[in-house]
Amino acid sequence: MTGEEVRQRKKEGRSKNGDRSKQRSKSKGKSKHNDRKAVSSEGQDAVLPPQAPQKRQAEEKVAMAKTEEESSVAIGLQVLFPYLLAGLGMVMAGLVLDHVQHWEVFRTITEVFILVPALVGLKGNLEMTLASRLSTASNTGQMDDAREQWRMATCNLALIQVQATVVGLLAAVAAVVLGFISKGHIDLEQAAVLCASSVTTAFIAALSLGLVMIGVVIASRKLGINPDNVATPIAASLGDLITLSLLAGISTALYKYKDISYLSPLVCVLFIVLIPLWVVIAKRSPQIREVLKSGWQPVIVAMSISSIGGLILDKTVTEPDFEGMAVFTPVINGVGGNLVAIQASRISTYLHFWSMPGVLPYKLRQHWPNPCTTFFSSGVNSRSARVLFLLVVPGHLVFLYTITLLQGGHMAVTLTFVLFYLTAALLQVGILLYVADLIVRLMWRKGLDPDNFSIPYLTALGDLLGTGFLALCFRLVILVAGADVKPGN
Repeated sequence: MTGEEVRQRKKEGRSKNGDRSKQRSKSKGKSKHNDRKAVSSEGQDAVLPPQAPQKRQAEEKVAMAKTEEESSVAIGLQVLFPYLLAGLGMVMAGLVLDHVQHWEVFRTITEVFILVPALVGLKGNLEMTLASRLSTASNTGQMDDAREQWRMATCNLALIQVQATVVGLLAAVAAVVLGFISKGHIDLEQAAVLCASSVTTAFIAALSLGLVMIGVVIASRKLGINPDNVATPIAASLGDLITLSLLAGISTALYKYKDISYLSPLVCVLFIVLIPLWVVIAKRSPQIREVLKSGWQPVIVAMSISSIGGLILDKTVTEPDFEGMAVFTPVINGVGGNLVAIQASRISTYLHFWSMPGVLPYKLRQHWPNPCTTFFSSGVNSRSARVLFLLVVPGHLVFLYTITLLQGGHMAVTLTFVLFYLTAALLQVGILLYVADLIVRLMWRKGLDPDNFSIPYLTALGDLLGTGFLALCFRLVILVAGADVKPGN
């Protein structure tokens, strides 16, 4: 082979190698381009799934915007029927209390009257709090999934069974202590009957009303009704009547068999032994687990406040001049607690939508608003406060007429009494609505959920104000109209 041919072959080899390298570089470029395409497509796929929650959040914001645009008429129409229904339930509860106050167990163990506001107040401490908690969860879309509904229902029911058992026992202990302070002695047999009656009543009432509340919230969501407007009034309508009927029946039965010395303590032990079971079930939900740890203070403080109202009731009902007070006590206490629970639940839902715990939204930026801000500003919460306040007089007139009608002339409901009574009711509800605005904002700024912490305080304050103002109302009527006129007798 000549030198010329060797040079020619080397040149051809270099050109082939160059072509191969170019092809390799092109293929690398294509592979890199394809990789980039794959990565971009994967990135798009990764971005796609969160669009569903974003869409849901957008829908929830639109729903809340519609709620914020609720007119006074719309709020009033949604609240009116449950409010009247609740009031009629309280009227029936008042008639029951007016009847059973003459039973032997109420005349012998007068501390049962101290239990009445505390146990009736459990609907504010437990059932209304449950209704508010579930209403907020429903409005924020947390109960749209059937499995989530079941988990929230069982965990919440277990929670209120724990709270009802403990608070029922503490309420009985408080009644015994207040009775000791008043009388100067303790009858252990009567104390055992009181404790067993209180725990049993609290447990059964909490279970039955809890089931009703869960059904009401789920049904309201499906019918497109705001649960905040209907759940708490329905809890109030049934709570007083069921609780008072249970207390009267159970205490009478246990008092009848008081000679069986071990019966009442055995009943208490049985419900106490069940507490660990309810705790295990309740802990399945992280939110409920937190309430189990931190939710005791408002419930116990509220029970203590209600017990003071019960002491006022015990001291007044046993006097002849105040005998008719029993029928009005559940009504004035229940209406005040009912209306303030609606307002607290609405403000809490608003805060959950527009802010994070610890920070107030712009429209509620005042830490300590004055009464004018609460009642006369342009916001939806101020609008609802005005509507609820205006419902007081017509509602109570309906309830007073119903009481007079059902009593068949037994009640001396005079014009003087009606004026004093309506003044007391307006003062009570006005104070409660303003305090609700303060407490809910305070709880939110402290990072606490108002659904769990505000309503117990507010309903207990309503019991104390209602019982105190009603006793003052009776006293003023006697002073103005003379000792011969005894309202309610």
